[in-house]
Amino acid sequence: MTARAVRGTKDLFGKELRMHQRIVATARKVLEAAGALELVTPIFEETQVFEKGVGAATDIVRKEMFTFQDRGGRSLTLRPEGTAAMVRAYLEHGMKVWPQPVRLWMAGPMFRAERPQKGRYRQFHQVNYEALGSENPILDAEAIVLLYECLKELGLRRLKVKLSSVGDPEDRARYNAYLREVLSPHREALSEDSKERLELNPMRILDSKSEKDQALLKELGVRPMLDFLGEEARAHLHKVERHLERLSVPYELEPALVRGLDYYVRTAFEVHHEEIGAQSALGGGGRYDGLSELLGGPRVPGVGFAFGVERVALALEAEGFGLPEEKGPDLYLIPLTEEAVAEAFYLAEALRPRLRAEYALAPRKPAKGLEEALKRGAAFAGFLGEDELRAEEVTLKRLATGEQVRLSREEVPGYLLQALG
Repeated sequence: MTARAVRGTKDLFGKELRMHQRIVATARKVLEAAGALELVTPIFEETQVFEKGVGAATDIVRKEMFTFQDRGGRSLTLRPEGTAAMVRAYLEHGMKVWPQPVRLWMAGPMFRAERPQKGRYRQFHQVNYEALGSENPILDAEAIVLLYECLKELGLRRLKVKLSSVGDPEDRARYNAYLREVLSPHREALSEDSKERLELNPMRILDSKSEKDQALLKELGVRPMLDFLGEEARAHLHKVERHLERLSVPYELEPALVRGLDYYVRTAFEVHHEEIGAQSALGGGGRYDGLSELLGGPRVPGVGFAFGVERVALALEAEGFGLPEEKGPDLYLIPLTEEAVAEAFYLAEALRPRLRAEYALAPRKPAKGLEEALKRGAAFAGFLGEDELRAEEVTLKRLATGEQVRLSREEVPGYLLQALG
């Protein structure tokens, strides 16, 4: 057996990990400035949280969830998305009695049994934001603005906001009836997935990745959901538009936009980046006023979004945003004798955590030690030989200039802190 990461998963380290950390740190800055409280939910929940919350007819529940039984026979599922879990936490911890709306954010891994491809993994990472407790369309606009600002703050510029509405439940019922009427005579021309969707949730056909499905929809001139909006849903959408225009957030109405989860009502939106290929959505979200009731709670209106960390990293790469090389140690200690190895360890510990100090774990010749210090990107090399041990001193060499100085061990911290600025 050769130990390897499971297909569709990957190890994160070095520059890639630091890029992920930068993306999450930027989201933290933007979202917490808006009053969002960080929440960390377990990576698995009772399966019904997602079956009821996400929707039994969705591809996620039908095909993509990692579900298993625990030793007590309970059905558990690795978190495929964050919103249902965050609403469950809101209900469980009595957040409904807090001042409303409650703004929450979360970053962490999600799990879906999808076909692995560039920027899309079976374990992937998302940033989620949810605002719970109000139907005010200002919160819809705020969610769109916050997603847009998270991405802009990272430096991305080639962004496109797409806005739509999936209406109220009665609007969706009318639209699904229309889709069945139009598409049923052409059922055999649909992909196998869309044949099932025609019975379960026809709106999902609009989001199909099948080229022949999209060609059929175009050929039949299928009307968009926006044509079926009731007065209240249409008025809600217009208010969201006005708020975005007042804040000068560029957007375009996208009549064909359909969010993939059953809990959405009214506002739906996505932010795209055109440089990362056909699947250009970095993130998206919308309003979900009935989700808490599906999870057994009272009615709690909500709106939110999620974006994929891996997808955003691809967009940053496409725009040429890299990270600087990782900073090496401030000091790399080079023991020249066996006795000096332990002394290098003791000195390194005395310097930490004010300074980043590393050391060789075996005696080195000066030239070899300098080579190691340079490879590690150290600012200074510190030599500990017989003379230095007797005098309780260290010979420091600034690697950028070759400047060399011999100091007592007590003088080393102050000298380095001043030299490194």
